[in-house]
Amino acid sequence: MAQEIVVQARQQTSAQQSTITSASSSSAATGSASGASSGTSTTSKYTLPANAAPGQIVFTQPPLQSTSYYKIASGEYITFGWNFTELYVTPTSLTVSAVCENGNTYPVGPTDGVIPGNAQSVVWYPYGYQTANPNLPLAQASYTLHIWGDSGPSAAPTAGYLEANSELQFALYTPQPYTPLASGWQCAGCSGALAQLAAHPASVALVTTLLIVFLSGFATLRRAAD
Repeated sequence: MAQEIVVQARQQTSAQQSTITSASSSSAATGSASGASSGTSTTSKYTLPANAAPGQIVFTQPPLQSTSYYKIASGEYITFGWNFTELYVTPTSLTVSAVCENGNTYPVGPTDGVIPGNAQSVVWYPYGYQTANPNLPLAQASYTLHIWGDSGPSAAPTAGYLEANSELQFALYTPQPYTPLASGWQCAGCSGALAQLAAHPASVALVTTLLIVFLSGFATLRRAAD
């Protein structure tokens, strides 16, 4: 089946145009714009401005300015959103994956990480993935979102075609289950913090100062009473 390449039309002048040529094979005459017979090749020419840049992904959700933290929990979904800029040739599909800092790679989205090429968002359910893939669980760690088109994750940037993107970072964590006080919950760091406070020189000096002030005041009041 022939692969269709879609070009986003823009106004250009003849002085600004350069030509992109793409060939596709047709296995049947039905639906062929050129009327080519079965098994023939058709060639289409598309125009780009001479100064066209590679197509880019610009994230809209979540923001790039800070790392977003998401829970791996039932009912917790993550939405990644983006826009395209300088994209003239729309890819047939996008591949979206989350690369963990431990080196593992996980598909993002409900369709094993492959979504339509014109999609501008994907919704991921980490808890669902975690449940269905116990042999490769999601770690509590930082991740980098990778998105690429038909050219693959490491293809050289080409004017008008989508350039692979790995700018967005986020983190996943697993919340701890709630334990009531009656069931034996204890503050793991409280006793240690209290011991450190008691042993701190500033704490000792503060207690000593307060004791001296108290005794001095008591002695003054006693003399005044006499």
